[in-house]
Amino acid sequence: MKRAISALSDRAYDLVIVGGGIYGVCAAWDAALRGLSVAIIEKSDFCQATSANHYKLVHGGIRYLQHADLVRVRQSSRERAALLKIASHLVHPLPIVIPTYGHGLKGKIFLMSGFAVYDLLTLDRNRNLQDTERQIPDGGFLPTKKVLEVFPNLPSKGLTGGAVLNEGQYYNPPRLAISFLRSAVEEGADAANYVEATDFIMEGNRVSGVMAKDCLTQNRFNIRGKMVLVTAGPWSHRILNKRPSLSLKTTPTFSRDLAFVVKKSFSTQYGLACSMGTGDQDAVLDRGGRHVFLSPWRGHTLVGVWHKVFEEKPDEVSVKVEEIQGYLDEVNLAYPALALTLNDVSMINTGLTLFGDKEKQTDGKMSFGKRSLIIDHNREDQVEGLVTLIGVRATMARGGAEKAIDLVCKKLNLNDRVSKTEITPIFGGKINYFKSFINQAQERRPAKINASVMEALARNYGSEYPRVLNYAEKKPALYEKVSESTTIQAEVKHAVQEEMAITLADVVFRRTDLGTCGFPGNGAIQVCAGLMAEEHHWSDAKKAEEIQKVQEYFHRRGFLS
Repeated sequence: MKRAISALSDRAYDLVIVGGGIYGVCAAWDAALRGLSVAIIEKSDFCQATSANHYKLVHGGIRYLQHADLVRVRQSSRERAALLKIASHLVHPLPIVIPTYGHGLKGKIFLMSGFAVYDLLTLDRNRNLQDTERQIPDGGFLPTKKVLEVFPNLPSKGLTGGAVLNEGQYYNPPRLAISFLRSAVEEGADAANYVEATDFIMEGNRVSGVMAKDCLTQNRFNIRGKMVLVTAGPWSHRILNKRPSLSLKTTPTFSRDLAFVVKKSFSTQYGLACSMGTGDQDAVLDRGGRHVFLSPWRGHTLVGVWHKVFEEKPDEVSVKVEEIQGYLDEVNLAYPALALTLNDVSMINTGLTLFGDKEKQTDGKMSFGKRSLIIDHNREDQVEGLVTLIGVRATMARGGAEKAIDLVCKKLNLNDRVSKTEITPIFGGKINYFKSFINQAQERRPAKINASVMEALARNYGSEYPRVLNYAEKKPALYEKVSESTTIQAEVKHAVQEEMAITLADVVFRRTDLGTCGFPGNGAIQVCAGLMAEEHHWSDAKKAEEIQKVQEYFHRRGFLS
């Protein structure tokens, strides 16, 4: 997968996609798999923003029962099943315990009744899933004794047990996005990161492509297409505003969703849902507040999610230390035994998510985003050749992309081109039974790497992990780990040569595991920078600049001192 700058201006595509987050790469994969010629550009790196910085929960839609929104329940369940099918190395089931107290809305009878309705509505929630270990079971219930065994310091007064909600969890969201992108490129799509769409090419009332700028060289060129799809999330309306005729009539509201990684971990497979005070403005049945989740993830604990309406520029999304302290205080109040402090926080994940109407947000209750926005600009603005897709949840990206490409195909008179992404494994996803796949990978493990490194390779790259090992087979020194991490040096070479890694941050945060859970140490950063300097022929000054940028990011997201 190479950065296809020269190709972009050499042809007219069926579809040009602006924005390389999870919705954009899913759309590129769907369109390419249907036989469309596709170009996708991203002004920074693929999956750099919200798509990499969410809570990593693959939500099956049970919360939408509160809204009596059965369509969303069904859609979410379908998308969770699709991800477990096509990317089983990067998505796995996660059971979450919701403690029940007393009777009424917080009691076990009410909650288990809701689970029963959900299970009935999603009887096909494991469709196309042959691997039983990747299937989502019915909701269950743990007795009080068992709940306290799993979470021994949970407040026990009035505790009647725990309902078990079965959801999904991403192992590595950036790797998922890269795998979708590679799938698209394997099907013929042209892709380039660090390319910005500066304006639309207009021919009368038709968009016929985009004016683009290579952010690395500052060269400008045009990319022509029969259709343009904008999938730039919170940047979308800002891109559209470049043309007055395309300005959205109502500016979307976005929430700064925030979660963080802490070093403390539960010795259990279960996540925990802690009840908090803020309610759901749109709930038909409100149990008296929302939940903050604590989930085991890669030897750490994920804590989230907090929501806050954000009206600044997307590039300026940030969180203050005092805000994190306030959220820690909330968690400690709900589960005092954790006794979390700022020193426990190793990484902050925050990005902007489509939210409910700004006017409906109050101090006590919030209105959350309901559905992705798919805007047909011919219908809205009488401008042909342009569609905008603004996604609402990472879980819904594949399905949202399918709907957007359905619309694109309709406009191109290609109605016979149906989506196959729900059942087609993505790049690295050709795995029938995940446990057997991991066992086979361990049996074939090279002697120079240990079992934990082999498992990380198999989970991150799936059935394509031999591509990484090929680099080390040619140069055995690349079998060595990057410092004390589970990342081997061959992954850095692979990222540059096959996955369009341009900057040190691309490798540290999005192509490998190095920065996933927090700062891996200066030694790891130096080794990685040295390998990239060899590949890109960086000067010492350029190498130092790249290291500084990565360290600054850790300062903002991990309290690196």
